[in-house]
Amino acid sequence: MAYKTILAVLDRQTNAALISDFAISLAETFAGHVTGLHLENLSAVPMVAPMEIPDPVAIEALQEAARSETAAIEDIFTRKASQSVCTYEWRNIVSSIGFSSVSVVDSARSADLIIAAQGDGSLLSESRADIEGFLFDSGRPVLLVPQIMTEPKPIRRVLLAWNGSREAARATFDALPFLKAAEFVEVFSVNPPETPTQSPETAGAEIAATLARHGINAVLSTHSATDLDASAVIENRLADASIDLLVMGAYGHSRWREMLFGGVTRTLLESMTALTLLSR
Repeated sequence: MAYKTILAVLDRQTNAALISDFAISLAETFAGHVTGLHLENLSAVPMVAPMEIPDPVAIEALQEAARSETAAIEDIFTRKASQSVCTYEWRNIVSSIGFSSVSVVDSARSADLIIAAQGDGSLLSESRADIEGFLFDSGRPVLLVPQIMTEPKPIRRVLLAWNGSREAARATFDALPFLKAAEFVEVFSVNPPETPTQSPETAGAEIAATLARHGINAVLSTHSATDLDASAVIENRLADASIDLLVMGAYGHSRWREMLFGGVTRTLLESMTALTLLSR
């Protein structure tokens, strides 16, 4: 198994170079194909009082700004991709409905892996919520690149945040190419409950055995803490074990669109220190 089709979501000029570099590097590693995807939004039409007619000057200025940003992002991506050994393509989709566009979603659902940037701190902004909604609904694993990273680096040490959920299982198997290539894999459970099939001490043992059949020698560990929440425990473990990639499930909150990633997931996304692969 390998990531043969990688979709790079290039939403801003400021992160286009970084995300392009990560996507191209992975495409070269897995002998795959990378698609650079940019969404050019059609801005709301400014109206002129008192007759409330469209302001042609403002419309042209907005359209020109959008075209200029698109051209700059395309230049960054194609220049970097043309210097690589992987195959690539550029897609710019013009839409007035954001990342919920059918063309954008179709592109995502045809990819093995989506790569996008961590939010810039405005996680509840309309634009970021739109991107999170797209990632959440794509049905594909998403690799988020933290802002603190400046260039791709090898993924040698992986932490699998395991709680036995459907989402965690999905993330585990979506991450198999990374897990199989890693030098160190840790299955990490925080405050695991007692169940009919496992004790807290043996949480994660079965998934570790499954990974072993794939040739992955995973280390099993658990942490019980009453003074820290799960996100803080995981953050500490990422630092202590010099983790390159965190693998975890993403959880949905249907009542609040802006809270598509909830609880532990959202807290970790706000203070990312490692690459993070999310699946749902």
